[in-house]
Amino acid sequence: MSRVYILLLNWNNWEDTLECLESLLRLDYPDYRLVVCDNGSSDQSVEHLVAWARGFLDVLPEKRILSPTPAPAAKPLSVAVYDRIAAEQGGEVDAQLVIIRNGANLGFAAGNNVGLRYVLARGDADFIWVLNNDTMADPAALRTLVARMAQRPDAGICGSTILNYWRPGQIDGLGGALYFRWLGLAWHLGRGRAWPRYCNTEAIQRRMDYVIGASMFVTPRFLREIGLMEEGYFLFYEELDWAVRCRGRFALAYAPESIVYHKVGGTIGTASHPVRKSRLADFYTLRNRLRFTRRYCPWALPTVYLGVLVAVIVRLLFGEWRKAVTAWRLLSRPHLSFEECAGDQ
Repeated sequence: MSRVYILLLNWNNWEDTLECLESLLRLDYPDYRLVVCDNGSSDQSVEHLVAWARGFLDVLPEKRILSPTPAPAAKPLSVAVYDRIAAEQGGEVDAQLVIIRNGANLGFAAGNNVGLRYVLARGDADFIWVLNNDTMADPAALRTLVARMAQRPDAGICGSTILNYWRPGQIDGLGGALYFRWLGLAWHLGRGRAWPRYCNTEAIQRRMDYVIGASMFVTPRFLREIGLMEEGYFLFYEELDWAVRCRGRFALAYAPESIVYHKVGGTIGTASHPVRKSRLADFYTLRNRLRFTRRYCPWALPTVYLGVLVAVIVRLLFGEWRKAVTAWRLLSRPHLSFEECAGDQ
């Protein structure tokens, strides 16, 4: 039986994290461990997570997706809390739930990398499931990921079927996404279509440019040979960077029966519409669009810059003045951090 570590990243969003953990306790796969990396939350997230694990705090889902009459999963769980240094050395005990205090908001890549280093230091993982904390997993989600990777020993990353949490019959993505290099934009395969639907798994895998970051099932060998996630992005484009770096060495796989319900931007306000998108998400989407292009597709910079200029105009038309100013500044200074941009306005 393959051992799996399931890795969640939390930042001031313990309610969603606990709802996700509740769904993970209902998985029909027996050998897994839960790891939550907390990115310096200021809302007592760690204390809430510990109270939940010990059975002192019940959390029920906002939507009854997985059960018509949900009830809290059995507690208590064995729990260990580590700081970043102790965690990256592998910790001390084999707890059902490990909570790692990262000490600061390190971003998506660096925050998850702490957990990945913990798992690698433990040395007993066959797979690591990097899962967004604003998701709920179907009971068969993990079992079908393991089964799919057994069929695809050439794969380094495997994706799930991502459904919209608020509209469970709607697809958010089938495993992965297409990336349009001349625009610096991506589109999730199957997005907006109805579920269930027939999926040609092999055809989807051939079209995938990367695995959607909400659910990335990776192997320790992949991590050792390709490396951890690129931390310079802070948010977004890490999964695309991973896929580019592994090209020619590892394949991308898709497990259609591994179903994950995603709240889409539950933590940082991700959305496709510029009005609904948070300033934080808007900034990193645009900045990393330029950063990734500079790194891997410099020949596409003219059209990508034009696309960001269009983004400036769109934000002006919607009255999003601060977002428009930020996007304009990124055209000449794509190295800026969010704090530097926000501090100027």
